Amino acid sequence: MSDYDCGDQCAAAPAGRLVDLQDAVGLVLAHDITEIVPGTHKGPAFKKGHVVGPADLEHLARLGKQHLYVLEMAPGQMHEDEAVQLMARALCGPGVAPAGPPSEGKITLIASRDGLFDLDVGQLMAFNLVDQVMCATIHRHTVVKKGQALAGTRPIPLVIERRLVEQACQVAGQDGGLLRVLPLRPLKAGVVVTGNEVASGLIEDRFAPIVTGKIEALGGSVLDVRFCPDDRLAVAMAIQGLVRAGAQIIITTAGMSVDPDDVTRLAIADAGGRDLLYGTPVLPGAMFLVGMLDGPAGELPILGVPACALFHPVTVLDLVLPRVLAGERFTRPKIAALAHGGFCQNCADGCRFPVCGFGRGA
Repeated sequence: MSDYDCGDQCAAAPAGRLVDLQDAVGLVLAHDITEIVPGTHKGPAFKKGHVVGPADLEHLARLGKQHLYVLEMAPGQMHEDEAVQLMARALCGPGVAPAGPPSEGKITLIASRDGLFDLDVGQLMAFNLVDQVMCATIHRHTVVKKGQALAGTRPIPLVIERRLVEQACQVAGQDGGLLRVLPLRPLKAGVVVTGNEVASGLIEDRFAPIVTGKIEALGGSVLDVRFCPDDRLAVAMAIQGLVRAGAQIIITTAGMSVDPDDVTRLAIADAGGRDLLYGTPVLPGAMFLVGMLDGPAGELPILGVPACALFHPVTVLDLVLPRVLAGERFTRPKIAALAHGGFCQNCADGCRFPVCGFGRGA
């Protein structure tokens, strides 16, 4: 029976000897006692292991305590603090660490480095299907900074069966830990800006600064920017030239539609692009392209960014680029998964990405 449909289990009191408050002086608390001051404070007023003194009785009474538990565990049981430390250790993969010791039976897990937070959603569900344990996380594929809180875990009861903790740890510890922060590779980008109007100087380019800002915000750099007319051969040659110059990722801009003057996606194929995936279920960014190229130092990713990125501050590029920099190889199912949460609401009161639902369903 799951802890979320616990029936008579929910009526069971935690293990321990119950004593009247007035008889508790000199006894050791078996668990943290939480104090809440509305709008000001929530935390343990008395920690597990605290020896109750005469001066504590009035404070405990104000917290509504008429009785206290002195812990008495049966064989095969664990206190919440011991259990949560084992669970936290199993959950932490590369780039994730406990923020500190347990507090009120809970441990917060934080990023131990900058990078991209990732997890297996099915594995997280399997962990939470184990009775009497929980782990809640931020969304996967979130760019995080060192020290940022990622998740929290705890056993539900004060005392838990050891077998349940072991079962949860077995699930969490698969593949080196359920939660991980992937480092972002500081790649050197080659940028190709296409368009007759830009190449001829009729209008000033605004694409290169946008792409440069997004690359640099993720720890990368721009090796070179090349401007091309809407000429298939010229665009292909610019791409190949950047690859030979040492670019580790290629980003092309505009020319991604079916308009007869838009030849960028065709030029990408001419330049040696392979495993090309054109079209994404994301708005803005439906005409996005992702694929691979062969270079002198091995294969490298290529991204084709549609013109919508000139107008919208956040597009499919912001969903895909961090994952590419983290070393992920996109497939058609991964692209299709972007559909859930892939509709930007263009919030009238200002963009709050990534603190919103855009791209968070994949």
